Amino acid sequence: MTKRSIGLSAKLHDYILSVSLREPEILRQLREETAKLPLAVMQVAPDQGQFMQLLVRLTGARSYLEIGTFTGYSTLAVALALPPDGRILACDINPKTTEVAQRYWTAAGVASKIELVLAPALETLDKQLTQGQAGRFDLAFIDADKENYDGYYERALRLVRPGGLILLDNVLWDGAVADPKKNDADTKALRAVNKKIQGDERVDVSMLPLADGLTLARKR
Repeated sequence: MTKRSIGLSAKLHDYILSVSLREPEILRQLREETAKLPLAVMQVAPDQGQFMQLLVRLTGARSYLEIGTFTGYSTLAVALALPPDGRILACDINPKTTEVAQRYWTAAGVASKIELVLAPALETLDKQLTQGQAGRFDLAFIDADKENYDGYYERALRLVRPGGLILLDNVLWDGAVADPKKNDADTKALRAVNKKIQGDERVDVSMLPLADGLTLARKR
């Protein structure tokens, strides 16, 4: 038996979805609308959204920080899994894509759980820290511009509680991180943060080959 993670064929991926995916209709509609947009590749995969819901329930999370919202699929998935008193702070800079998100949040009846802040995320996170919100969040998800991943990670470490979980998306970057010929700014930034987290004694870590790569870092 191989000790390496399996490179999924399209057939095997379809099989996994057919026997494990439980995607609510509202999420499916959002995913299909997003698929028509020019930047649809930024959409979180449905199986990843479901995995995030499982993490919310396993950890008993009530407070969720999202850095990079796009059309709100991950936000909505988490909002549906949070308890009634759960709260989300969603950080983004694009009013057009987040308008799509807000329509679906309202349709799903979870808009009251979500505070959307349209501003550079580093500014929003620094404001949270200056307002004494360190340790406020149970779960954080980083899925924004890659060059700032290290800055997002450091701030998320301060904003999540001990025992809280930080998720970093796109850490495999379609395989570019393992290709020495790829040295654009985004790829270099992801390689650096991946290596940093591996040796970071402040967290327990596991990198999963889910979708485009998802790192789980639990704050010690």
